[in-house]
Amino acid sequence: MTTATNIEATAVNTLSWLASLDATIVVPVYQRQYRWDIGGCEQLLSDVRAVADSDPHHMHFIGSVLSSTDGDGDDLVLIDGQQRITTLMLLIAALHHTVQHDDTALAGVLERVLTGPDGRTKLRPHEAWADVFESVVFDDRPADGSLRDSRFDDNYAFFRSKISRGDAAHIWRGLQKLEHVAITLGAGANAQQIFASLNSTGEPLRDHELIHNYVLMGLSHAQQRQIEEEFWLPIERNTGASIAAFWRHYMVMLAGREVAASGDHGVYGEFRSRFPRLDVDTLRRHAAHWRASSEVYRTLLEPESETDAELSQRLRQLAIVGKGMNPLVMRALMELRSGEAERETVLRTLDAVQTLLLRRAVAGLPLDRLVARLCRARDESESALTAAIARITPSDERMRAALRFAELPHPAYVLARLAGIEDSREFAVDHIAPLSPAATWSGDGERVWADYTDDEQNSHRALAKTLGNLALLEDELALRVLDASFVDKRDRAYARSAVAQTRALADVGAWDTTGIAARARVLTERFIEVWPRADIVGIDDDGLTPVLDAVLRRGFPPGWQREFAYVEYRGEHWEVPDVKYLFNRIFKRLWADDRDSVVRFSARRGGPVYGSKAWNGQWDALDEAHFLYMGWDLHYMLSAVQGVLGEAGFAPEVFVKYSYIGNAM
Repeated sequence: MTTATNIEATAVNTLSWLASLDATIVVPVYQRQYRWDIGGCEQLLSDVRAVADSDPHHMHFIGSVLSSTDGDGDDLVLIDGQQRITTLMLLIAALHHTVQHDDTALAGVLERVLTGPDGRTKLRPHEAWADVFESVVFDDRPADGSLRDSRFDDNYAFFRSKISRGDAAHIWRGLQKLEHVAITLGAGANAQQIFASLNSTGEPLRDHELIHNYVLMGLSHAQQRQIEEEFWLPIERNTGASIAAFWRHYMVMLAGREVAASGDHGVYGEFRSRFPRLDVDTLRRHAAHWRASSEVYRTLLEPESETDAELSQRLRQLAIVGKGMNPLVMRALMELRSGEAERETVLRTLDAVQTLLLRRAVAGLPLDRLVARLCRARDESESALTAAIARITPSDERMRAALRFAELPHPAYVLARLAGIEDSREFAVDHIAPLSPAATWSGDGERVWADYTDDEQNSHRALAKTLGNLALLEDELALRVLDASFVDKRDRAYARSAVAQTRALADVGAWDTTGIAARARVLTERFIEVWPRADIVGIDDDGLTPVLDAVLRRGFPPGWQREFAYVEYRGEHWEVPDVKYLFNRIFKRLWADDRDSVVRFSARRGGPVYGSKAWNGQWDALDEAHFLYMGWDLHYMLSAVQGVLGEAGFAPEVFVKYSYIGNAM
């Protein structure tokens, strides 16, 4: 066997490795900037706390750290592991500053980890950020604000807020149980090529694969096989290629919050937050629910597998008009199977969901960030869900306008339902006035298309795909009159159709835009009967987003200052430009109106309100003895706004209106 001569790999205790290094750890210029956010910090701290509470022999593996020595041998060049080591250093710095006046022995140990041989930080980021990082680690931010804010500030502040003096020993115990594999490259290795190889090859694990690994990790081989066979394999069989969508929809159903479908493993993160460190008995209980949910999800994917004929019919219809409400539909079916909901209640819910999906499609309205709010409404009651669906379902008046001028979505299905036909497979959708008429086409048997004015032709083209110009026609008849003029179609096909709305065209003398409008009015009233909207007072502004479903917008152009056009707070109209401003205003307002909720939330979360300005940074005084820290990253601020409003019970009464450019991003 040939042995590698340019690579040395050793399993080490992470804190001991950092403390024993006599070199400065430098980040090469070709690496990306530091970018961990508070979510990553929260996970690291959670892992440290968990391993601190575990068996004395249990350690926590944080991965591998790849480095090489520079040409002079004075520095250790960090090729892979920058994000983890930087975050770990910030955590150690926060712990050091927490104990430096109370436990000088521990403070000395931590200082040796943080400080390099030259008296500066042992870890040296990119030169442009080195001074900023050093000022954070040594808690020496200049008062004149000459150094820019950074992720270092945000994440250090998070750790400071989470580590109390009484908690320091617990955190230290966990830190001492971190391990990694230290991989050192020899002089003959190409560090930059290896870095590129590590970061650009291979297929990254997807959310459901990470969930699978997380569920089985830590179990014995026998337990892994049992869980795999009893639960995971049935889930895979039930969901097939849609397993990723299943887990996302399941988490939305469970949490009543939107979950990112891509980027940063949002589904996996939500899963870990919802199901922290599962022992075998707890895992089996949860896994039984996952499996049962996957069985329900299978009926969404394969409606014909549902044995209840009416339910199967509703699910087939929903599969046609859209899957945007799958979390809510899955929940309704779960409640039916468990006996929590009556069959008629579930059927009404499915009908209301179909109406919502179809009417919003007709009106050209998106479904973004709607399903989570409906899941939350269902938590409250059936009547709350009915009202919530109705409030975001476009009105009859809007349908009368949209169906006259907008392209009809799912035309074969819609026309069949209007005609009372369940199966439209033997019918074609006929454009009464063709999409591209031949020069000889005629709407009255006298004037041909070539003689129409430009305005007349444009009007016909604009209405060609609307409800008024579409007819459901038997395949045999449609083939017989393909591209024929109206009078020919009327006499040879429409008059012989079994579809009542199509046969009615036999009584029309000529076909023009007036006839299209008249037919649209008749069919629209039938549309409103087939897909009725619940009769409630008030309709939500479609541009408003409940604060619990708000997300950060990215990609704003330089100089653009407004994320929000405005915010509606319990009936008040606030001019609020962005998340940071909203964070400040919400906490100040609740401090005046409902201080107990702020105190409870902040005590449970470890911030953002504190009894003193415990570290350097941006602070705002709530009163003489309480201070709001304003240096968080925007993800933390938005999460805190949502959390404190939930604590106060005001969240359903707060909405954000994104700016125009925000909606375009």
